[in-house]
Amino acid sequence: MAETGTHVTVIAYVLAMLRIFFQNRNAYIGANMLMYYQEGEPKKCVAPDLFVALNAGQHQRRSWFTWKEGKVPDVIFEFTSQSTRTEDRGSKKGLYEVLGVKEYFLFDPLDEYLIPRLQGFRLVGDSYRPVSLVEGKLQSEILGLTLGAEGDMLTLVITATGEKLLPPSELANAYQDEITARRAAEAEIERLRDEIEILKSKKITP
Repeated sequence: MAETGTHVTVIAYVLAMLRIFFQNRNAYIGANMLMYYQEGEPKKCVAPDLFVALNAGQHQRRSWFTWKEGKVPDVIFEFTSQSTRTEDRGSKKGLYEVLGVKEYFLFDPLDEYLIPRLQGFRLVGDSYRPVSLVEGKLQSEILGLTLGAEGDMLTLVITATGEKLLPPSELANAYQDEITARRAAEAEIERLRDEIEILKSKKITP
């Protein structure tokens, strides 16, 4: 599902802030990356909007294979909307819970439907429990960050110091371009697949 311009911008900014925050630590931060969670089953995959995997190394990947990495991401963010609400609050949340993702956060940048628009869940045993909002903010125990909402932006503050994370505009723009380009490529691939299926249905070999 393609994001709105607002969603792309928020993802790019949060991605940039998290990469800067974890740049000197052994963590990998990915966005819009396919995560395969069952070996030998290529259809068993999901694409989180953004995730953080601690103790995973910072080398680049094209996809995340849980059996190769030896783990699932520790924290996943979904920047939700009316069009993705069923997945974000239903199938994705259930899958992340079963896989053992420790924290799951939902943010509705356009304030379309989610009340409150920032929500979090933390794994307790085998089940997710809601993270309590305190003055409109959520604490990520795993990341050591406090999450908040300002306009259509998700804010990140270092819980221990109160320092607000700010992304360099050049870096944020670069990641936004990266995400936009990837989305355009995925859309083109999907279009070509549709054309091939149409040709097949007409028994015409492309």
